[in-house]
Amino acid sequence: MKKLLLLVPFVLALGACTPTQQGAAVGGAGGAAIGALASGNKVEGAIIGGAIGTVAGALVGRASENSNQCIYRDEYGRRYTAACPRGY
Repeated sequence: MKKLLLLVPFVLALGACTPTQQGAAVGGAGGAAIGALASGNKVEGAIIGGAIGTVAGALVGRASENSNQCIYRDEYGRRYTAACPRGY
């Protein structure tokens, strides 16, 4: 029960984060847990797994942030982002 009470504020705080921040937090926690379980040295495994999970989670979250944005190139070769056409 105490663990659940500690987990609730963490989950509620994620609701106020961007997808990049959410991905980093979830990836870091998952990576730390898997790293601690998979390695012989739990502390070292958790640190390495957490670091790798944070970076991977942030990259996945960042990729999902602009899901309705397309990259266009104008007649002068400049790139810009704008909303994708309907049905795209």
